[in-house]
Amino acid sequence: MDSRILIVDDDPASCALMKEVLVHATGVEVRAMTDSRAAVGHLAKEKFMVILLDFRMPSPDGPELARLIRKAGLNQMTPIIMVSDDQSTSAISEGFAAGAHFFLYKPIDKTRLLRLVRAMHGAVEHERRRFRRVPLRTRVKLQFDHEEVEAETIDVSLNGMLVRTPNTIPASPVRVSLYTPNQAGMPITGSGAVVRALSDNRFGIQLNRLAPIESSRLQEFLLPMILNNNEGDAAPASTFARA
Repeated sequence: MDSRILIVDDDPASCALMKEVLVHATGVEVRAMTDSRAAVGHLAKEKFMVILLDFRMPSPDGPELARLIRKAGLNQMTPIIMVSDDQSTSAISEGFAAGAHFFLYKPIDKTRLLRLVRAMHGAVEHERRRFRRVPLRTRVKLQFDHEEVEAETIDVSLNGMLVRTPNTIPASPVRVSLYTPNQAGMPITGSGAVVRALSDNRFGIQLNRLAPIESSRLQEFLLPMILNNNEGDAAPASTFARA
């Protein structure tokens, strides 16, 4: 579970204010810390959905922590908000170069804080859904180099699929025709690429280009299963609806 927020700010008053606002408005767990050195250990062991870092702290400061987060680990892709009382161009450039997504300026504006966190949560969920895989066995036709192969999917996401084929297929561009149970015999079609090969003639295919109507059909088919299969993975929608 990563439905939690981390705040690291050496100013106890700012730390407490942000925690109070976020706990009340989101209902998720908020971990607030004034010691950036202690935060390093938590970042190595825990996954967070959003991280707020004070720009200027005793070492490691906000940019240092952001660079550490971006190098590797559980939070490498976690959105970062840099909290700062420095609005200079150099500070902004330093923060973004370190890996921050947004800046929140002091004194803390509660409305802007909530707006940023909600926007980031929505973006994270959208990205998760793109890559979230649904176990699904259905027919898929693959065309490449003037050949056509009948295969079966193992799992499917909005971004690609894992398939099993009768024979080995080359790592190359491929035309995909996915036959889903509720599409009245009309496959969802688009271009992709074979990006990995596993044992037992299993191949990972990344979908590169789907026409808008085909993308819409795939979403219409997959999203209900994604949400049903992963309803416990994220905070409920109502969590972020409160004022």
